[in-house]
Amino acid sequence: MKKRPSLFIALLPIMFLILMLSINVIGVYGDDALSGSNQFILLLSGAFAAVVGVTQGFSFKQILEGIEKSVKSTTGAILILLLIGSLSGTWMISGVVPAMIYYGLQILSPEIFLPAAAIICALVSLATGSSWSTTATVGIALVGIGKAIGMSEAMVAGAVISGAYFGDKISPLSDTTNLAPAMAGTDLFTHIRYMLYTTVPSFLVALIVFIILSLNLETSGNVNNIQPVLTELEGMFNLTPWLFLVPLLVVGLIVAKIPALPAILAGTLAGALFAPIFQHDLLLSIASTDQLSWLQTYKIIMDSLTVSMSYPSKNPVLSDLLSSGGMYGMLSTVWLIIAAMVFGGVMEACGFLAVISSALLKLAKGTASLIATTAGTCVFINVTASDQYLAIVVPGRMYADAYRKRGLAPENLSRTLEDSGTVTSVLVPWNTCGAYQSGVLDVSTFAYLPYAVFNYLSPLMTLVFAIFDIKIRRLLNRPEETSNTLA
Repeated sequence: MKKRPSLFIALLPIMFLILMLSINVIGVYGDDALSGSNQFILLLSGAFAAVVGVTQGFSFKQILEGIEKSVKSTTGAILILLLIGSLSGTWMISGVVPAMIYYGLQILSPEIFLPAAAIICALVSLATGSSWSTTATVGIALVGIGKAIGMSEAMVAGAVISGAYFGDKISPLSDTTNLAPAMAGTDLFTHIRYMLYTTVPSFLVALIVFIILSLNLETSGNVNNIQPVLTELEGMFNLTPWLFLVPLLVVGLIVAKIPALPAILAGTLAGALFAPIFQHDLLLSIASTDQLSWLQTYKIIMDSLTVSMSYPSKNPVLSDLLSSGGMYGMLSTVWLIIAAMVFGGVMEACGFLAVISSALLKLAKGTASLIATTAGTCVFINVTASDQYLAIVVPGRMYADAYRKRGLAPENLSRTLEDSGTVTSVLVPWNTCGAYQSGVLDVSTFAYLPYAVFNYLSPLMTLVFAIFDIKIRRLLNRPEETSNTLA
């Protein structure tokens, strides 16, 4: 016979998850934990939660149905992720991303270096949908250039991370940007439009801070270090402003409120079409031939869509920058999301999330306190569970019903999940994001933390909007109070 779990019983699976992830991330794998070990820990924690659930009277069939429902809710996000992988491949081989980097690097000067670094990273991250690949490529170059002209590496790293996470948050290609609305129960573009209210002001304040810092710094050296990068990009790609028609197409479709899947597919196909038109010499080089057949062109473009590709360069920075994973490169993220949803599905099916959320909701007496509790939960999970996906998935499942019952539109929840879950992960040294960014940029988390202005300003901006009731969208028809079970 089923019984309502106590708060202690409901917290047992989360404590188990935190323990195992801590061992996995801090003790063993570090920033490589996302390669597969964290996914298994999530599945193992789901199994542990299922065992606890069985002891509380839940059947395996009920638990399995909860898992199926949970995984099914992310079907759209998973399809988009696979298309994102293909889009990143065609945008690389067509020269779209290299053109963004090429033109972006030319605006650098010491007086505007920090805000320029943030803007460049924002553009690249917006185009690729990945803060990680942005910092691992153009971010490394910017930190190196900043060091050469006498800039503080911590300051540059803070600007890079601020820009990368801003672009990641508003990019329809980002996995977390797709995951947050899926958890909250809204659509992707509604989420992005609503998130702009808090995200843009946070980034503008960050830019003002970076401008003030740049103008008050004395630098040495010069920016000639970027010339070899620019020269090699010119030699490898046919770089022209016409390439920006591809991302403009996607932006136009987003503005026209076209659903995410066809908009991203259109951007992917446009990139594939532009590749033979603008990068004919590059395709010849890849095919190692003087005459390119249609079959060879088809194979190269299909490879860029589906599997990992790299474009050899003598410059080590460009060697890392000019690579893409295609659909194959997104499989580890898809795997992680499915594993997280298995854990979340068990927690929900056994009523554990309802018990935990019920206890937490006692702290939330009004709209502002509900949003503050959500933000605090996101940060808490980032600190304890060391994973930004869990910081979105768990609070998303916990609070979705509470927002509906209080007459709040789901985009309020999805915005809070991103403002508090996605961006604060990089501020925690033992979080996979913090460990990764620190290792890639070779700057300690605590060193760049004061300068990652956008990342710690975002959750504060959410709280300000909640306290003063700014852009808090209500449902037209408030749902009736029916059940404590999360939908």
